[in-house]
Amino acid sequence: MNLLVLILKRIELQDDILKALAEAGIKGGTVIDGEGMAKAIADLEDVPISGILRHVFSENKGIVSKVMLFVLENGQLSLARKTIKDIAGDLTSPNTGIMFNIPIFEVEGYKK
Repeated sequence: MNLLVLILKRIELQDDILKALAEAGIKGGTVIDGEGMAKAIADLEDVPISGILRHVFSENKGIVSKVMLFVLENGQLSLARKTIKDIAGDLTSPNTGIMFNIPIFEVEGYKK
């Protein structure tokens, strides 16, 4: 089993990705609102940061990314990755997102 993690910066793609994954038979994911490190640092008062950068980050309040988590059987991993890339495109482009998987050796509460 694997944990597939997608940190999606293009949050407007969330619904399309979830729908496509469900249609591909992948269900049971978790979606969490995320905030990048630069945005979090800009919100801190005691961290030296340029005034212009603080202003730019403060104007972009709210959700800046979605963290999507999926526990997958080994046979589902490549299908899920392909489905996500078909919608999100090339994740190497700036401000798109990052996707990775972590092997899971034991899991409780997983339902097929």
